[in-house]
Amino acid sequence: MIPPPNIKQDPQAATSTQLPRGQSLGTLTTGSGSAVQSNQTSLTAGEDGPVALQDFHLIDKLAHFDRERIPERVVHAKGAGAHGYFEVTKDLSRLTCAKFLGAVGKRTPVFARFSTVGGEKGSADTARDPRGFAVKFYTEDGNFDMVGNNTPVFFVRDPLKFPDFIHTQKRDPRTNFKNPDMQWDFWSHVPESLHQVLILFSNRGTPDGARHMHGYSSHTYKLISAAGEVHFVKWHFRTNQGIRNLSSADAERIAGTNPDYTTQDLFDAIERGDYPSWTLYFQIMTEAEARAYKYNILDVTKVVSQKDFPLHEVGRMVLNRNPENYFAEVEQAAFSPSHSVPGIAPSADRMLQGRLFSYPDTHRHRLGANYLHLPINSPLFPPRNQQRDGPMVFGDNGGRLPNYEPNSFGGPAECPNARELGAHTRVEGILARHPFELTDRDFDQPRALYNLLPPDEQRDLVENLAGNLVLAQPAIQRAVLPHLYRIDKGLGSRVEQFLANNSNKGPSHKL
Repeated sequence: MIPPPNIKQDPQAATSTQLPRGQSLGTLTTGSGSAVQSNQTSLTAGEDGPVALQDFHLIDKLAHFDRERIPERVVHAKGAGAHGYFEVTKDLSRLTCAKFLGAVGKRTPVFARFSTVGGEKGSADTARDPRGFAVKFYTEDGNFDMVGNNTPVFFVRDPLKFPDFIHTQKRDPRTNFKNPDMQWDFWSHVPESLHQVLILFSNRGTPDGARHMHGYSSHTYKLISAAGEVHFVKWHFRTNQGIRNLSSADAERIAGTNPDYTTQDLFDAIERGDYPSWTLYFQIMTEAEARAYKYNILDVTKVVSQKDFPLHEVGRMVLNRNPENYFAEVEQAAFSPSHSVPGIAPSADRMLQGRLFSYPDTHRHRLGANYLHLPINSPLFPPRNQQRDGPMVFGDNGGRLPNYEPNSFGGPAECPNARELGAHTRVEGILARHPFELTDRDFDQPRALYNLLPPDEQRDLVENLAGNLVLAQPAIQRAVLPHLYRIDKGLGSRVEQFLANNSNKGPSHKL
């Protein structure tokens, strides 16, 4: 019998040479070598159903992605944070049984962290980048984390695409410097990103510190009443300091003189007693209204119009205390949308579903299996469970209590009277990879955004966007332009003219 060839002799041989654009090495596989049927769409129960845990390719891809960088965060590595409180100003008891939202005047301690997304821990605060806007509510029912951004939408709507997108924002694996070819090549293939791309290259892409930007859940969440009634909501934290953005020139100048600009601005304001605050609003929809809406409310690349569903005031967040130790409080803070409380539940938004797994998974990698024991992450009341051991155990590790359940020796037991609100949701559909089809509707909101901008901000957007796109290869520029024309003919024409006038500023390197 003739032995098979030693295919493991040089596993990198087939991928060590970059092929010309448009050519392929062959079939994409999982880490275990199985062919990937789809690398764009997660496995869901019906078109709008939840993501299935059995989707090995998704889990494998996210889990590997979460472990690519140590010890800093894979994303949101550079950040600033502060303590404060949230105070309810409007009664929401008819909509949710979440206790921290249950009574006007009720105050809940919070910790908030603001961050850039793509840069490393030492990167400049004023980089053109989305901003993370994360808030940890220390409630009597456990911690609730609202993990959002300063924009109401995101670049991709399926978690299977997320690691690829972030790779395009990081460093070229060959040269170790940022490569515009990577990001524009990706965006040319994934035009659903262009709504967020226009926001990124507008002046909102460089906010003037954390105090002068809004925060959004971006995703749709559920509020569940004591009677089990469900409403869909989007969260809006609106700054009470007023919106302020930096021009590209000012952002670049500050990056060279004070790369910790946002961190210092937040810290100094709180130290002098100028406490920043945000008013929280909800957009609220019934289940019937959500089903009938003109856009899919589970698509995070879309906004829900405030004309259709106006903002309802909920309360006010005030930050009034700086951390005593940056590492212990800001660097070790671990936020996750899966940290929730009764009365609030995730929707079937695919990106949100992926984050429910990915965030705590990356925390276990970065901080250890007992990351929730760290003071900044621990709830108001010590948790009671059968989790034991692992690195860096805090406390008595459960003492003499049994580490299994059910038991006969006084260990914590399940509570039959507690309802897992939100778990009893009807789900039906064919388990398959249901792709989002790109349609003209995907260009409606980017077009509306562009036409909403005043002329001077349209000019800034064109110059910022085209000034970055011109650094990509001409073939990639040509792939992007049809999408810009599809958004708005004027936008496409202005960007194309800029590229023609500045073609000598193109790339000095190739992928």
